[in-house]
Amino acid sequence: MAVGETVPLGIDAVPGLRLGVASAGIKREGRKDLVVFELAENNTLAAVFTRNAFAAAPVLVAKEHLRTTENSRQAIRYLLVNTGNANAGTGAPGIAAAEKICRCLAELTGVSNHQVLPYSTGVIGESLPVEKILAALPDAISSLNDNGWRDAAEAILTTDTRPKGATRKVEVAGSRITISGIAKGAGMIRPDMATMLAYIACDACVEEKALQGILESAVAESFNRITIDGDTSTNDGVVLVATGAAGVGPSTAHDFDNLAQAVTEVCTELAQAIVRDGEGATKFVTVRVVEGASDDECLSAAYAVAESPLVKTALFASDPNWGRILAAVGRAGIPELDIAGVTLWLGDVLVAENGALAPHYREQAGLDAITPEEITLTIALGRGDCEQTVWTTDLSHDYIRINAEYRT
Repeated sequence: MAVGETVPLGIDAVPGLRLGVASAGIKREGRKDLVVFELAENNTLAAVFTRNAFAAAPVLVAKEHLRTTENSRQAIRYLLVNTGNANAGTGAPGIAAAEKICRCLAELTGVSNHQVLPYSTGVIGESLPVEKILAALPDAISSLNDNGWRDAAEAILTTDTRPKGATRKVEVAGSRITISGIAKGAGMIRPDMATMLAYIACDACVEEKALQGILESAVAESFNRITIDGDTSTNDGVVLVATGAAGVGPSTAHDFDNLAQAVTEVCTELAQAIVRDGEGATKFVTVRVVEGASDDECLSAAYAVAESPLVKTALFASDPNWGRILAAVGRAGIPELDIAGVTLWLGDVLVAENGALAPHYREQAGLDAITPEEITLTIALGRGDCEQTVWTTDLSHDYIRINAEYRT
């Protein structure tokens, strides 16, 4: 699917999960900006969060609620998501605000406040408009329904231009299991994780520890393989819920692998949709690094290329400036890298080998390879058998405009 192309959002309902949306007027009156997820009573839940040390209040509160429910053997019953305000950099008042909205939702639904996880995204450093959120909660609850995925996908957007969703079906223990998910994110995107939120659910029965393993593995191969600008956020989180409504779960290694693969596919589709919707993006770029001595050095090289402003601006201009790519690989910190062993392709065009321009390379071929909206850069390090892939975008005038005007 081309960069900027509208994504058809056919997301199948997941039995055991309901979604409701409302307008709290957090940043703009009338915009849907509040989402409530209601989870089945006996669900299991896995979650990962940003590794940014400047973690937002809702991240800290969500982690604490997860610890409390684990100790008390209670299930998380609700997720509460707001956009337009990150509630980050707000100190103790921010923690109190996140706790207050959880407490209000808990009172309205008859659960413990620790059974609610808060998520926020938007502007950093501004106080959360608690009263607006509390006033809108009854509307969000009253709108809870099985087929609210699209409304929820639209309500969690910030600088995104379109909603992002994915669904897979998989056979587990003789039953058809549905895995569906939505995500938001368009800038401040870099692994560990990004300024992104993602919510994925399946109706299988999965023990919590196993579910956490599935999620962490899926995130490592998807959301932690994308970068738009190299910045990590204060607020990201990914949730995977197993509602148990199907009444069956993986009973064999084959079943478990099928379910894990389907979850990874959903996460990968959502992660790539985030890149395609990158702020100001005009190109979807796959950076493959092969023949590495380790996965880590492949990733170091891939990210050095994917996050280089010089490479990204050349991609925007459709300029096959291959020297910028090799220069980025050269500063990736790979120990004792022999540049004579490095080979570079733009698409299927061999551009450089032995650390220099390939003898039969022609500039027009490079231009033809780098002009399309979807581009693959392949770098062979000539050091081993490892390979890794990262997805990124170009860097355009609009990226600067969007971020310069973000708070205006």
